[in-house]
Amino acid sequence: MTRKPHISRARRFVLIGLMLVGFSVLAGRSAQLQLVDEAFLQEQGDARHLRIVPVPAHRGMITDRNGEPLAISTPVKSVWVNPQELVASPSKMSRVAQLLALDVDKLQRLIGQRKDREFVYLRRHVAPDRAQQVMALGVHGIYLQREYRRYYPAGEVAGHLVGFTNVDDRGQEGLELAYDEWLTGEPGAKRVIKDGQRKIVEDVENIRSAHPGRDLSLSIDRRIQYLAYRELKAAVTQHHARSGSVVVLDNHTGEVLALVNQPSFNPNNRKRLKPGKLRNRAVTDVFEPGSTMKPFVIAAALQTGKYRADTQINTSPGMFQVGVHTIRDMHDYGVLDMTGVIRKSSNVAASKIALSLEPETLWGFLSEAGFGVSTGSGFPGEADGHMANYHRWRDIERATLAYGYGLSVTAMQLAQAYSVFANDGYRVPVTLLKREQKPLREVVYSPGVARSVRGMMEAVVHKGGTAPKAAVPGYRVAGKTGTVHKSIAGGYAEDKYISVFAGMAPASKPELVIAVVINEPRNGEHFGGLVAGPAFSRIMAGALRLLNVTPDDIQLLHTQRDRQGGPT
Repeated sequence: MTRKPHISRARRFVLIGLMLVGFSVLAGRSAQLQLVDEAFLQEQGDARHLRIVPVPAHRGMITDRNGEPLAISTPVKSVWVNPQELVASPSKMSRVAQLLALDVDKLQRLIGQRKDREFVYLRRHVAPDRAQQVMALGVHGIYLQREYRRYYPAGEVAGHLVGFTNVDDRGQEGLELAYDEWLTGEPGAKRVIKDGQRKIVEDVENIRSAHPGRDLSLSIDRRIQYLAYRELKAAVTQHHARSGSVVVLDNHTGEVLALVNQPSFNPNNRKRLKPGKLRNRAVTDVFEPGSTMKPFVIAAALQTGKYRADTQINTSPGMFQVGVHTIRDMHDYGVLDMTGVIRKSSNVAASKIALSLEPETLWGFLSEAGFGVSTGSGFPGEADGHMANYHRWRDIERATLAYGYGLSVTAMQLAQAYSVFANDGYRVPVTLLKREQKPLREVVYSPGVARSVRGMMEAVVHKGGTAPKAAVPGYRVAGKTGTVHKSIAGGYAEDKYISVFAGMAPASKPELVIAVVINEPRNGEHFGGLVAGPAFSRIMAGALRLLNVTPDDIQLLHTQRDRQGGPT
């Protein structure tokens, strides 16, 4: 009994000694980790948690001439998975599939087939709130990545012009494609620390700053674009037409204020989209311009000095033989002066004038007006149109060329060509971008000749002309109709037409040039003055009002609405 206190005391010393030794070992180890091995351990920790991640850069904005957005980039989330880390119950994966609008079996197969990978997209460009619902499920191995998605405020109104981007934010159609390099941003990079859940817990270093893409300011006026789209759609619907196009030009600068087509598409929703709807017909589709060519033939004739405005042309008996071919007018118009040729749209008179001119001379004036060459707008896939070299012209080809057969143009080319008359004989290059400086101009006709032909074209919208329905109350309008049989294999279709009207206003000092093309109207009317003319009138009237252009013919304000005339 007397030895128990001694044993207890010895045990106490042993325990204290062991504890002191343990503390000493821990302190030593701690010192080693903190002082000796700090650099090594820091490096190892960084290797496991320090990552370089990309910093996305948004694409430049596309705006109209007034700064209104036509294409903007909005932040979205993309959901991805690391199959090697994925841990989830079937019920949770079913919910993930539901939130991402995926088939659950397809989702399981997708992940199962990529077990050897560390990164697999489940869904790109998911709305932020939907992405957060996915993450709220707490599925280990599913993560989010920040990206940008393109949004088009004007929708189908500017779809053909602006185009769209793909899921990787690269331009695929329209101006998005043409100016892809300009609009594309330069991604940055930063070094971050991620936790075990791959979430960023600390930004360590900015390696390279992200640079957003540059903005693009178009020549388009969104108000006029909407107006033209609305009226074209109404005209195509009314006449049960296959398609249609409208181009509106600022006469002084060559800027395209509106460019629309039907049928159109919504770049914000391209599900079940047919490829044919993507085509910007105004710059890619060519057609024979018909009688809209007659003012150019007359201008060439006046420019040579062989003809004057009062020169008389005998069109009787309403037909004209060229070799084995017969050229016909709708009626026997008798003797016509130059204004009468345009007002009545005489094929016979136009053919006789063309045949009296040297082929090289006629070809030169038409080429300088822009026929057979691209407008240079820069739009992807723009067509050049076609006009054969004068060396290959036969007499019948010269004759039919005078009333618009045997050559092809786009709606854009036709509008640019008519701007020559509006610009007193000068051709101005067209542009789809906002122009800050006055463009260089090329002389085609003398100012006197251009103004004379412009005056002749005013007769077209008056009583007795071919397009009184193209008149605009309060404004003098100059223009020309075209009604063309569509070419088919082996010749021309008797019951398929293209209806055209091209013109300008105010005719005293033109501000705008508009070309309207309606392809295959099928409701019984097909003449350019009846199909394309009214659409021209409504678009021109609205555009002049939006631009606050002063009327130049107040006397017509109350009378033009009631004028009627015969179609040609």
